[in-house]
Order: sequence, then C-alpha cells, then structure tokens
Amino acid sequence: MVFSECNWEHSVKKYWLIQCTYSPKFSIDLDGMERSLFIGTSLVLFCLIMAAVGRGMGDTYAIFLLPLSQDLGWDRSNIASIYAVYIGAMGVFSPLSGYLFDRFGSRFIYVFGVLCLGAGYWAAGNLTSLWHFYLALGLLTGLGASLIWQVPAQSLVSRWFDKQLGTAIAFVYAGYGFGILILAPIAQILIEGYGWRLTYQQFGIVFLCLIPIIIFIPWKVIERGAPNNPRRTNTGRAEGGHTLGSAVRLPVFWIMFAIYFLTAFAIFGVSVQSVAYLVELGFGELEAAGAFGLAGMLSFAGMFLTGVAADKFGNSLVATISYLLTISGVLGLAALQFFPYEGLVLFWVIPYGLSMGARGPIIATLLAKLFSGKGLGAIYGMIMMGQGLGAGLSAWCGGLIYDFTDGYNLMFCISVISALICIALFWLSPEIRFGYLNSPSRAKRSN
Repeated sequence: MVFSECNWEHSVKKYWLIQCTYSPKFSIDLDGMERSLFIGTSLVLFCLIMAAVGRGMGDTYAIFLLPLSQDLGWDRSNIASIYAVYIGAMGVFSPLSGYLFDRFGSRFIYVFGVLCLGAGYWAAGNLTSLWHFYLALGLLTGLGASLIWQVPAQSLVSRWFDKQLGTAIAFVYAGYGFGILILAPIAQILIEGYGWRLTYQQFGIVFLCLIPIIIFIPWKVIERGAPNNPRRTNTGRAEGGHTLGSAVRLPVFWIMFAIYFLTAFAIFGVSVQSVAYLVELGFGELEAAGAFGLAGMLSFAGMFLTGVAADKFGNSLVATISYLLTISGVLGLAALQFFPYEGLVLFWVIPYGLSMGARGPIIATLLAKLFSGKGLGAIYGMIMMGQGLGAGLSAWCGGLIYDFTDGYNLMFCISVISALICIALFWLSPEIRFGYLNSPSRAKRSN
C-alpha cells in the first residue's frame, strides 16, 4: 500500500499516542513534548532578556565613565568605585537572591528585581554626591541585577532541560553579551543627544514598564518544570539534594568560588576602563563605544558556543581555550599603546569578546548537576558572591592603579596572572574536569 505524506505522518503520530497510552515504557505524549518545548524555549528567551536588562545594562557603565568624570570633575578611582559598588553588591546580594527565590518564588524576585533596577537608574539621573551614586547606581541596581540574572535563571532552566542543559544555560548567559551589544551603542547615542542624566532616566522608565508583563506570567507552571525532568517539582519548590551547609564542606564548592573570583578579577579591571583607554589613545568616543559593543556581540556568541562545546569536549579543555583568548585580548589591548591603529583594535575585541563571560555557563551547568535540590539557589548565590567580590575589587583597583601610575599596564599584568591561575584550578578538580557523571561527590549527595 502506498501512503501519502500526510497519511504517513498521521499514522506515525497515532502509533506513538497508542504507545504512550498503553505501554508503561512511554510516559510522554507528543502534545506534552511540544508544550514542554514551547515553555522551556520561552523561559530561556525570557531569562536572556532579563540578563540583558540586569547584567548587560550594568556593563554599559564603561560608556558613562568619561561623561561622568568630565561633568562631575571626579578622579578616575572615584568614578570606577561606583561600578565597583554595583558589581560587588550584585555578588554580595546573590545569596540573598537565592534565599528569596527558594522562599518566595519567581514572580516576587523578578518584580522586586526590575523595580530596584528601574528605580536605581531613574534616580541616577538626579544625583550629585558620590555616596548618592553608591546607593542608587551601586547598591540598588546591584541588588536588582542579582535578583533577576543568574540565580533564578539557572534554577528555573534546569527544571526544563536535562541533556541540553549546558546549551540552554549558555544561551541565557549570552543575554549578557546581547545586552552590551544592544544597549551600549544606544547609551552612547542618547548620551551624545541628551546627556548622561536623561539617558539614565530613560532607561529606568523603560525597565519599570516591564513589571506588568512579569506579573502576569504563569509562574506556577514554569516553576514545576518539565514532566520527565529529574529536577521537576510538583510544588514549584525544589526538594531534597544538597543544602548550602553541606555544599560548603566540599572542596569543589570553594574551587568554583575561587574560579569565579579570579575570573572576574581578570575581566572587570580591564573592561571597565577599556572605553576610556581607547579614547585616551586617540579613538573617537563613538568608535570606542562601538568596539566595546562589538566585544559584547562576540560574547553573545562566545558564551553560547562555550556551553555547547563544554558538553562535547569537556569543561577544562574548553575553559582553558577561553582563558587563553582572554589573555590574548588583554595583550592585544595593551599593544595598542605602542601601535594605535584602528584595525589593530580587533586583536583585543575578537579574543576578549569571545571569552568574556564564557566560563559562566560551564560553572552554572555543573552546579545544577552537582547540587540540584532545595539548596541550589542559595548555593549558586554564594558562588556568585565570589564573582561580585572579584569584579568589584578589580574595577576599583583598575581606577586606583590609573590614578597612581597614570596608566593601565599593571592592571593588564594582574589580569593575565589571574587568568593563568584559573586555568590551573579548572584542571585541579575531577568534578570540574569530568562533570557529575564521573564525580565522586555525586555519591555523597544527601536526600
């Protein structure tokens, strides 16, 4: 008998529906699979947007650095310290973010986080004192970013993806680069047209307009997870697994903490000063902002490709390659002071952009597998504190080094050394090298 294409598809679907109904080996119907795929994909896109708003917007501070310094007349260390407070607050508040997520759920944490971001950026346009900037543009926006970025995203996405978890988390992390790519050029154009104060206010208003949309998202369905995901929960709250108290007794926890701290130290002391550095070398402000935005675009691709590659080729190898790219980018940026040609800026933009944030998806995926359960939010929040402390200290040191040495070379050296130490740490732990399937810590997981 000859079947038409339509009849063949109908027959296949009917066969699988019969198997799902009558065979105990099959528990997923086709409609359920399509629904899970739709919800999971929509969740990843939402988390990507939140990463762009919470994290990508924060790193546009490199665009605001010179206008703030010129308008307010403050030295570079004071201006850089505002960003240091922001990135440090994001890390320090990450354990609180994990606790609030585990305790009150997604709707509360996302609404509260976007409210903090919108209020902080709107208030920044009216400030004149340094300590006001610390409160609004530092603490308030840092709290908001910690609430809506990695901690809730990693916990929620891990409930909808299993075998492709690394790829899904990498896509979420790519929102950081996507935010820089989109928001950095917009910020530069708005600053040139309206000034930095009105630009901050406009961003704040736009972010506040997201709150009604977030409120009406069906969070109870999302929090349960996919039907056959091992991390699914019927209550919307994770159960069993490691707690923060049991996790901190494992060496791999502190290795991950150190990796996040030193990676941030390698990245942020350079990235915050990069636009000002290029302008001082003779590049135009819009040109320098464009280079920074291009690095952000490449980080979008780099984070996604890193997550996919780590699933196939191993965590340590892929991380090592990404750190070597970071080192190459830093050296390329340093070389511009001796060869300040426009085309050579790509020797910084390409390797640095591809590696910026690339380690995040690897660590986040490992954490979701090693520490899945009721304590995952708090555990990841504590690990994120390492990143916040490293980034804040690095950003402040970068400004301080510039004020004392009138240059950036010492910060470039510190960045390279930090990246080299991280390479060693990635090879030190078998849990990080092989993942949870070959990890002895899996056997120690509490129930």
